[in-house]
Amino acid sequence: MRGWGLVQPECVSATARDDARRSYALNLVGLNLRQLRAYPEGQIHVMKTLRRLSLLSTALVCSALPGITLAQAAPQAAPRTPSLMQPLAPPIDLKFDFSAGAAKPGTTRVAPTAVYSDDAGYGYEPGAQVTNGDNGNTTTSEKPFMFSAKVPEGDFNVTVTFGDSTVATTTTFKAESGRLMLERVEVPAGKVAERSFTTNVRTPHLPKLPTNATGREEVSLDQFDGGSSRDWDNKLTVEVVSPHAALRSIEIVSAPTAPTVFIAGDSTVTDRDGGGDVSWGQVLSVFFKPGVAVANNGQSGETMKSFMNALRLDKMLSQMKPGDYLFLQFIHNDSKASWPQTYVEPETTYKAYLKVYIAEARLRGAIPVLVTAMDRGARGTGAPTHGHGGYPQAMREVAQEEHVAFIDLYSMSDTVYQSAGADAGKILADGTHSTAYGGYEFAKCIVMGIKQNKLDLAKYIVDGFKDFDPAHPDSAAALDLGPLFTSAGGGRGPRPGGPPPAGGPGAGPGAGSGAPPATNPGPGPL
Repeated sequence: MRGWGLVQPECVSATARDDARRSYALNLVGLNLRQLRAYPEGQIHVMKTLRRLSLLSTALVCSALPGITLAQAAPQAAPRTPSLMQPLAPPIDLKFDFSAGAAKPGTTRVAPTAVYSDDAGYGYEPGAQVTNGDNGNTTTSEKPFMFSAKVPEGDFNVTVTFGDSTVATTTTFKAESGRLMLERVEVPAGKVAERSFTTNVRTPHLPKLPTNATGREEVSLDQFDGGSSRDWDNKLTVEVVSPHAALRSIEIVSAPTAPTVFIAGDSTVTDRDGGGDVSWGQVLSVFFKPGVAVANNGQSGETMKSFMNALRLDKMLSQMKPGDYLFLQFIHNDSKASWPQTYVEPETTYKAYLKVYIAEARLRGAIPVLVTAMDRGARGTGAPTHGHGGYPQAMREVAQEEHVAFIDLYSMSDTVYQSAGADAGKILADGTHSTAYGGYEFAKCIVMGIKQNKLDLAKYIVDGFKDFDPAHPDSAAALDLGPLFTSAGGGRGPRPGGPPPAGGPGAGPGAGSGAPPATNPGPGPL
């Protein structure tokens, strides 16, 4: 078993019954089990044997791995230290009642005039135009609006109830910076629906460093983070989009054991407030059942190097737990030789940095997934440009070398462009960033990649998902996703390459302002 991080010198004495040492030995085996999951079929029998042994006593562990000493094993497989993890917050269970009159027992009534404040810990975001409706049983509006509740960072199950006694409703729910959670749920007149979803909340803060340890205790946010400002605050924000909203209640409950899908990448995967371009990372959640959260850490202008330097990788690692996933999509900016501080060459440094991310995820028991970036398309026509050079192939080779799940979005996107007919020019907003239509189709490609790689994550795919063939994309008119991604009053941040918005994050043009979304200036951070 040489090369797997296991050593075979003299065995730990069978009389060593100290609890700490026994725990260490079991943790050692558990860590290597996570590493072995990626190895070929011919080695799986070893993994299964070790999994069984890890449940036995220290004596049995030692007899199965003759010659392991704690002192010799420690440098190769030291368990993760608690100081690397963000401390767990007390569990949350918040219930909000959106009807008029006295609050129901165990709930907090939310009046239409309740604007969010830290002191109250809940309320509507600025721009909400809401009133009580349905004889005081609901909160209603004809325009999108956002409600926020103060929570610690982590994963949360959110349950919403909605419906009108006299009017049929169609309602979409989004979370944080525009993540699509529930799409156009139709409720007949006289009926009340209850739906749930799971989402992630984070702040820029990192665990406190030990004395004299180098590093920083906060992610270095930049002007581009203004475009996804609700992804970085201490609130869970729910956006309601409906021509006749009929919101009755929202319940928010901690979900500390939910698997989390972390996404690392650039602007082609990022969340974005208020519309404009919409990435697959922003849409992916709608294809998952409750019980799994998407933590989209992608941001404009990022490369693998800058993502690490800004401590964005550290932020994900501080929240990461066994059974989570790390989806990596880095090509657009990493391939720019004109960016000397962050450029990586496909055959050498690009591969090396991918392997660092893979190793960091595996060290924490998470499952890495490599995703090639969608191809660029010609402005107007959407014709593929085949512009990523050797990077997609380099990522494929790393996936093979490291036995990592691989999703070839680059090839699938070219098939979508070539098969969309008159809709081809509607897939990308500017030749690089996807529209809501394009982001939705690319998200379906990712879901198919999850299924084809037979990831455990596939069990969370919604029951109604139909297998997607990139050669037969949906009609843009049939999806009609544009109305779902307009600002609900919070505005949006700058497009890459543009100036930061006046007045701080999220102060760009809001809904109904009449101002068009900023256009992509061309070459620049993506």
